[in-house]
Amino acid sequence: MQIRPAQTGDVRAIRGMVDAYAPNGRLLSKATVTLYEDVQEFLVADAGAEVVGCGALHVMWEDLAEVRTLAVHPNYRRSGVGSQILNAQLERARNLGIKRVFCLTFETEFFSQHGFAEIEGAPVEHAVFEQLLQSYDEGVAEFLDLERVKPNTLGNSRMLLIL
Repeated sequence: MQIRPAQTGDVRAIRGMVDAYAPNGRLLSKATVTLYEDVQEFLVADAGAEVVGCGALHVMWEDLAEVRTLAVHPNYRRSGVGSQILNAQLERARNLGIKRVFCLTFETEFFSQHGFAEIEGAPVEHAVFEQLLQSYDEGVAEFLDLERVKPNTLGNSRMLLIL
């Protein structure tokens, strides 16, 4: 298993994993164009002939990033692929100078095992909050817990890891 940066040719496999988990609300569905636009944020787990896992790291601020779209092909769940991708993302965050990594998830046990803790509200000072409000990114709106994204976040836990 190799964890590597995603390429545009991997987007179909990423789309398939998103589609596998979006109907039950485990992942938010994303437009395919968005996956292409964000391909540079993704790492994939390459099992040789197929991509069996994915995850994105989205930088939100100087010291803050979000783990997004962390998914493993259903045939590879509980095989350690998700942990490998997350660990690679956390290393990528450290290399970028990120000090805090956020996620919005139903998989609290998985993220807790990696040091994430549940939080309330947005863990940024007011001036940063005001700047983040200017973002067009829906994930940033979810991080800020804005009212307009509440239907997307119902039942999710907000979790944070200090690196």
